[in-house]
Amino acid sequence: MEITPEFREFEAAVFDTLEGKLSLYSSEEEKKSIIESIAKNIHPNASQEEIEQIINDSKNFSPIDKYLYAEDVEDIMINNTSNIFLYISGAGSKKAPERLESREDLDLLVKKMKMYATTAVSNKQIFDVHLPNGSRANIVNSPIGANITIRNFKKKALSIIDLINAGELSYNMAGRLWLYVDGLKVRPANLLIGGMPASGKTTLLNAMFSFFRPEMRVIVIEETYELNTETQENAVRLETSPDLPMEELVKNALRMRPDMIIIGEVRGSEAKDMLTAMNIGKIAMGTIHASTARDVITRLEHTPMNVEKDIIPLIDAIIIVSQVNENGKYIRKITQVSEISGIETQVLLSDLYTYDYKTHKSSDILPSVTYRDTLSKLTGYTPTEIVMEEQRRGKILQRLNELGIRGLKEINEFVKEYYDNPKQALAKIDLLNLGTLW
Repeated sequence: MEITPEFREFEAAVFDTLEGKLSLYSSEEEKKSIIESIAKNIHPNASQEEIEQIINDSKNFSPIDKYLYAEDVEDIMINNTSNIFLYISGAGSKKAPERLESREDLDLLVKKMKMYATTAVSNKQIFDVHLPNGSRANIVNSPIGANITIRNFKKKALSIIDLINAGELSYNMAGRLWLYVDGLKVRPANLLIGGMPASGKTTLLNAMFSFFRPEMRVIVIEETYELNTETQENAVRLETSPDLPMEELVKNALRMRPDMIIIGEVRGSEAKDMLTAMNIGKIAMGTIHASTARDVITRLEHTPMNVEKDIIPLIDAIIIVSQVNENGKYIRKITQVSEISGIETQVLLSDLYTYDYKTHKSSDILPSVTYRDTLSKLTGYTPTEIVMEEQRRGKILQRLNELGIRGLKEINEFVKEYYDNPKQALAKIDLLNLGTLW
């Protein structure tokens, strides 16, 4: 059909009326129905061809459609009508050949996205949007046109073995993380994953979901949904809003009988509530913007978090991830693992692993001391037995990789078998010679 200025005005009116409404519907049929209903309400004489065109246009995010589904594109940055930049895995930022040709085209794209808006702040000048493919868009209005930043959704969540194969960590390190997450069923570790923006904090946290015990009730709290909870049946996903800030959701999570509370990003006063949860025996994990373990401690102690120094040792370990430039290629790596070992004049950190940016070499992974001894007291296993179990788990992951068992759910299924019957699980992958802890 011919696209006339009158049709564009009609279409824009439909999209305006649908602002924030399409996020309420899960099926395509429901979305089509509400679009058709709104269109007929605005223009009773609209033809079916016009309505079909509006339905099709509502899913068309040109000129960025192809980038929304590109596996190597991590972020899409639309700088009003000036240009479009892409953040490409391993290559960094690149300018796209496309751009929005006019303010009208930009405004129409924004209207389409706002139909999927879930939250808005600052008098509707800032929007967070979950696009139909799962990607997260942040829209900020400005006098010269909206600026849009899109964090692309990975259709297949990366597993811990995917990260090992990408060079982010070793099998031994993965065995350490498995032990932290599981805690030998007695006492999982309270963990914070630090790093700068786009360093891979959430990706690493998500990969660790493979290690959760099936009986655990997990409460996940995020500003916008990013974590993939498909491996955990008893999981609750909560999202903040102007009426429900992170602090309130963290406090309320304590009333939801959690075994573990996961905070997508710790950035404000909710840090105190997270430590309170740890203090009463709940396990908590989260991400935080910081470039070193010491920076994490500094952020916790100062505004806006203002966590009392005395309770910071409730955190067992801090993991730092960074983007490292090796031979002109950007690679995400775990660059530091530290356990908190007490307080003197300051919070004491025991560095168990570090990465040297100059030589691009990593230190050996030193044995856990503080957390290992905690597990030893609670389980009755000797420190040596706990270290051997950690190493055993690294070898298990290596074997799974060799067998092609690499997906998040596939790993989780084997991990569950290992928890239920370790000897049987090890026999299944021909590793019974490793022995078992129990």
